[in-house]
Amino acid sequence: MLEDLSLKLDKALKKITGQGRLTESNISDSLREIRRVLLDADVNYKVARQFIDDVKTKALGKDVLASVTPGQLITKIMYDEMTLLMGGSNSELSINPSGPTVILLVGLQGSGKTTFCAKLAKYLSSKNRRVMMTAADVYRPAAIDQLKKLGKDINVPVFSIDGSKDAVKIASESIVYAKENSLNTIIIDTAGRLHVDDELMDEIRTIKDKVNPTETLFVVDSMIGQDAVNSAKAFHDRVDYDGIVLTKLDGDSRGGAALSIRAVVNKPVKFASLGEKLESIELFHPDRLASRILGKGDVISLVEKAQDKIDLKDAEDMEKKLLSNKFDFNDFLMQIKMIKKMGSLKSLMGMIPGVGNQLKDADVDEKQLVRVESIIQSMTLKERENPKLLNGGRRKRIAKGSGNSIQDVNRLIKQFGEMQKMMKMFKSKGGKKLMGNMKNLRLN
Repeated sequence: MLEDLSLKLDKALKKITGQGRLTESNISDSLREIRRVLLDADVNYKVARQFIDDVKTKALGKDVLASVTPGQLITKIMYDEMTLLMGGSNSELSINPSGPTVILLVGLQGSGKTTFCAKLAKYLSSKNRRVMMTAADVYRPAAIDQLKKLGKDINVPVFSIDGSKDAVKIASESIVYAKENSLNTIIIDTAGRLHVDDELMDEIRTIKDKVNPTETLFVVDSMIGQDAVNSAKAFHDRVDYDGIVLTKLDGDSRGGAALSIRAVVNKPVKFASLGEKLESIELFHPDRLASRILGKGDVISLVEKAQDKIDLKDAEDMEKKLLSNKFDFNDFLMQIKMIKKMGSLKSLMGMIPGVGNQLKDADVDEKQLVRVESIIQSMTLKERENPKLLNGGRRKRIAKGSGNSIQDVNRLIKQFGEMQKMMKMFKSKGGKKLMGNMKNLRLN
């Protein structure tokens, strides 16, 4: 996420890291470079200028402690200011306490509204909300069919009126239908345009007046940079939404939208949509994103993903097998499935402090996990439980059955053997005590 911006900021900050103390001269030199990096990342120029002024004011008023380097101090000030710039803290989705919660999604065509509609429905369903999606995009070809397919995939009903081109009628009647069927959350997917126009705005305003939504969320493609901020302002001026959703934040995004949008429209970013998978949705935490941009990782989000996606009993069973040295290919396959539930490898590795910037030019092959799965699934149960059975003939059969080369099979078996050796070393060096200590950790 925003690896390019993170890497450039890291290089700019290194210029001041070796300085013995902070002076107006070396602060100005570094901040001039940081301002250039922000502008290259498509951050709004007024936002970039104010950010640099705020960092400089704070830095000049700080004494450098003996245990803190100038680079560390500037990084800490930038982290604080960046967090404030993006909103300070996360903003929760509003829930109607006395009736159905209606969420209206608006935005330009191609922003990812329909996919986000399904992501949000899946997310809210996991929070025990009784969710329905409303297909009110009556202009884009196949938009209604797309939403129905997504609804089927996540087992969420979709309301539509066959043949109707009246988006206002569809939206208002969906509220009636939801009430009659004891559904307490309605997410309305509206039409977009390639650009802001009066017809689009009039329709959205009419729908909003008719259904009186609990939340109106503006969905925007973060990859379009400054254009995202411009469209956010145009929608804000004419529709007055409650919050923002940044989609495609894991793509080739330069960071301008994430860092500018809150300051320009004074509305909170509530969700980040990462990737195509329907599980790829996160609450937007300004402090965590600031930490990741500055190359400090995001351990809290990583732990939360693990807690949310990994069954506690499965994790405890895995721990017992690791400590008893009974870890086999069946357990390895289960581990892979656990990892895949948590998201893309590159996204997960970017949450580990110090690792994110190392991935800029790394080729993180997501298909490698699929390849490993296919090899293990081509083994018999006895072979998975006892890798020593895997002689040349068996390996040849596994390679053919999984569609991989014999070299791929040999490589996996070798890596698995090395992992087992590491497990033995871990056990002999107090691994049980270490795991016990880790289990006792709790998030505050």
